[in-house]
Amino acid sequence: MNIEEIKRMAASSGADAWEITCRDRKDWEFYFIRHKLDQNRVVDVEHIDMKVYKKNRDQTRVGTASAEIAPTASAEEVKQQIADLLYRASLVQNPVFELRSPGENESAAALMASEDSARTDTEEDAQEGCSIAGAARDFIEVMKELPETEETYVNSYEIFTKENTVRFINSKGIDVTQKYPASFLEVVLNARDREHEIELYRSYDSGTCDREGLKEDLIRSFRTGIDRLHTQPTPAFESLPVVFATPDAVSIYKYFLDNLSAGQLYMKSSQWKIGEAIAKDMEGDRLTIRSLRYLPNSSCNLKYDSEGALVRDCVLMRDAVPENFWGSRMYSEYLGLKNSFLVTNYSVSGGTGTPEQLRTGRYLEAAEFSDFQVDTLSGDIFGEIRLAYLHDDDKVIPVSGGSVSGNMKDLMKHMSMSREQRQYNNARIPAVTRFENVTIAGDARR
Repeated sequence: MNIEEIKRMAASSGADAWEITCRDRKDWEFYFIRHKLDQNRVVDVEHIDMKVYKKNRDQTRVGTASAEIAPTASAEEVKQQIADLLYRASLVQNPVFELRSPGENESAAALMASEDSARTDTEEDAQEGCSIAGAARDFIEVMKELPETEETYVNSYEIFTKENTVRFINSKGIDVTQKYPASFLEVVLNARDREHEIELYRSYDSGTCDREGLKEDLIRSFRTGIDRLHTQPTPAFESLPVVFATPDAVSIYKYFLDNLSAGQLYMKSSQWKIGEAIAKDMEGDRLTIRSLRYLPNSSCNLKYDSEGALVRDCVLMRDAVPENFWGSRMYSEYLGLKNSFLVTNYSVSGGTGTPEQLRTGRYLEAAEFSDFQVDTLSGDIFGEIRLAYLHDDDKVIPVSGGSVSGNMKDLMKHMSMSREQRQYNNARIPAVTRFENVTIAGDARR
């Protein structure tokens, strides 16, 4: 089904507004057992998603419904599907709001220029020339370069390199197309001694392949596997500093980002306000969060968000004081926010110490959890320990079992962050984060 035909059907359907998103994705996929290629395939798929909006009789409420339209659907099938969407939309009742228009993106572009935050197209457009074949080759070469031994080796891995082309159209006149790369790597590593053998799962999202960073992390994972074979049960502590320096730390900073969203504010889940510090009596580092339109090797380098809004560099919070909120068109309009958008990449800074300074005294460094969660609503954190390192000055003991817990509303008041940063796909965060008063539930085996 031709997109222009779908547009015409949507325009004549009786919908008060509509959106169409067409995604064309080309994939190269490789599946390895050890380093032997088991199978590979090339995938070229198209997805067409439609959302319709229907107002009630007095034009004060609006409902929405969405579905995927098969590219092979006939005209009659598409008409029936749109009719079904309109019926479903009529059952939903939200306060009315209007979709974004091209003029608003022009206003946002002018704001970018006035703030001197507009980037040249050279860096951003360079990613459009990225080769999915080249990215796949880079991943394969990194995996073959890993220093394996009889004790630590690669079990299997899967590589997915993608070229995405996305076109977004709405009934207000926005019609934008963007192209960007994305990659995904899944790895299973094995570590063993004479008595035991374990598997470690690792996954990596990125734009293409960060060869040095990927190799460094996988080598570190080998060491993690060996240490997990020789742990002691975790002791219990009512309060102990805990250091985070792994991808789990992204969940910590996602808590702050989520609480700056229009959806959380509208639902009263977040009480943060522009110009007011997010907590009283903060004695630790005060973080600054920036939305970034472009972050090297991110899989989320988009000029426009999923609703057609122009993405821009923007300070969301400075020194623990909110300056701007972000979010969907619906919630942003409810709150009267101008030039808002959905955050794609972000950076967190504000640390004052070095990693070495944050790793002092008696503390626990969390290396691996079976699961680590930070609840956006309550602020509770929880993680079951698979491997951590208990430090007491020069003494280091690998431990496992038990869990860490606390609440962000208390922990943020005394948190410390390193000046150095580390990137995890679309998030650039402090390389090391330290909380002072974390509860450690000991391993029941003690």
